[in-house]
Amino acid sequence: MTRLIEELNTLHASYVDAINSAIESDDVELAAEMAAEYDRDALLLVADRDGRRLPADPGSPLRRLAAHVAALRAA
Repeated sequence: MTRLIEELNTLHASYVDAINSAIESDDVELAAEMAAEYDRDALLLVADRDGRRLPADPGSPLRRLAAHVAALRAA
């Protein structure tokens, strides 16, 4: 069985690449959506392993970064 940390690292790397590509393409909205999707997917992965429920709004560092970039670009 794959270790949880390995799965999370793989998931994170794929989202970082996708979010960076979206930002490089000047698609900040897509980057923010992907950051939110990463939160959900990572939490689902952990919750699945622990048998726990998902919190409503985790507000991850990726989501905060995407919001910050969006605010800077809008200014």
